[in-house]
Amino acid sequence: MRVKAARLAEHGQPLRIEEIELPEPGPQDVVLDVAYSGVNPVDMNAAQGQVATDAPVPRTLGTEGAGTVDGRPVMVRGHGIGTARDGLWATAAIVPRAALIDVPEGVALEAAAAMGVAGVTAWRTVTEIARVKADDTVLVLGASGGVGSIIVSVARALGATVIGQTSQESNAEWIKQRGADQVIVTDSGGLTAAAADLYPTVAFDGLGNGFTGAAIEALEPHGRLVLFGASAAPDGQVSLRSLYSKGITVSGYAGLLESDEAMRAAIQRALQALADGQLSVPVDLALPLAQVNESFDRIRQRQVRGKIVLDTMA
Repeated sequence: MRVKAARLAEHGQPLRIEEIELPEPGPQDVVLDVAYSGVNPVDMNAAQGQVATDAPVPRTLGTEGAGTVDGRPVMVRGHGIGTARDGLWATAAIVPRAALIDVPEGVALEAAAAMGVAGVTAWRTVTEIARVKADDTVLVLGASGGVGSIIVSVARALGATVIGQTSQESNAEWIKQRGADQVIVTDSGGLTAAAADLYPTVAFDGLGNGFTGAAIEALEPHGRLVLFGASAAPDGQVSLRSLYSKGITVSGYAGLLESDEAMRAAIQRALQALADGQLSVPVDLALPLAQVNESFDRIRQRQVRGKIVLDTMA
């Protein structure tokens, strides 16, 4: 079976769209007809050779996606897909049967394709790590991003007051439409002052750099700070005096340390929440496979609201 795929031939070089022959499925494998596949910063880092440096090259990238197996709607994530073995940026892929997760009725495959990374991260950070309640005031840094925008929807569904942060005025109205009660437009230098009269009890930080310390300053005493990424910088500038004197609890989301079985159960819960309307996935763009390198450019230039997925059949 020949398929079209986005292939990593050399680290640091653009991906190539090629026709390849799929191998015969093993006894524990199935053929997934891929409909959509999520694009994440980790995929871009893999293409640059910054992560999964010992993974085989050439290979097909793509660590999450959704499609059908014999007409059954499923999503796929984990089990070495896109790293130790070929991934899902292709019209079809050989995947382990154990990687299949049923997509609930009413959930679009386009949205399901983004649940294996951003969707499950947002759901778990809000409900399991921060344990957000209706009486919380939640500050979401990077609220127009893939994870941040979903966090806004989850916190809103739980009845919390939601404050979204963005550095671009053009994103403000969109973030309000996602469910934020208020949006503050500021960089890290102005964050503490902008949030001074808002009294957040929880902050979600996927940015790092000066944003982390500013979030600590903005939080109420005994507030909770949840870290799930570092898209602005790999380091955070933090006042230790503020951290301990305010009794701030800092938690990190470490989804990459979880077993495939644990992640499967978490994704199933998140998918059901999506089906029940407790979260939503804003797909900004569904690009054809041939525009995979453009998807990287858009992420680098922060030209994305919510998620980008690849429409492998376009």
